[in-house]
Amino acid sequence: MADTKFNINTNEYLPLRDVVFNTLRDAILTGKLVPGERLMENQLAEKLGVSRTPVREALRMLELENLVELVPRKGAQVLDMSEKDIVNILEVRSALEGLATSLACKKMTKEDLQQLKNMEVDFEKAVADNDVEHFVDIDEDFHDLIFAATENDKLINIFRNLRIQLYRYRMAQAKNNETSMSTIVAHHRSIIRAIENHDAEEGASIAQGHIKYQTESILRFVRNK
Repeated sequence: MADTKFNINTNEYLPLRDVVFNTLRDAILTGKLVPGERLMENQLAEKLGVSRTPVREALRMLELENLVELVPRKGAQVLDMSEKDIVNILEVRSALEGLATSLACKKMTKEDLQQLKNMEVDFEKAVADNDVEHFVDIDEDFHDLIFAATENDKLINIFRNLRIQLYRYRMAQAKNNETSMSTIVAHHRSIIRAIENHDAEEGASIAQGHIKYQTESILRFVRNK
């Protein structure tokens, strides 16, 4: 952590604890802080220009998101997931994606469907430009919109928690070319077609196949890193 540089954005409308939380969360999700890395309160406070209290509070918040592990008498470290952890999360996400896409096939408005199509155009442009961070973020937005169409707040909240835990692995995997983007593009187009045709069964099947493919890609990356 000695060489890690943080971009802290002070927001007058947020408590300092939340500003520190957002800064550290971003550093973990983008790989500036890597799995297993120790997080020393005094060092973080010095780097961020704050006292140790908001740092301590932010670390507790990060623990609730399963991004940080607080070990008694040892302090905090970035949580490193095992293959089993990743598989377990993606098994649940597969079920959630199938359900969400099935519901979206029945509930998504024409306006949201058009927005989904526009996202896919942007996604494919980012892929062509090899803009990894941009296409990963668009992919996240693509799935967010599908879940939003379900109008099921419980489903959306569970999904968001799982997505956050895996974001850093997805980003690292994409940067290391562990995924065939042409396959992802084909999946997205098929999901859009199923929603447009109100074919809930087909949509669920494609969505679950999409997550299965991502599971295989992430595990290849984890095993080879």
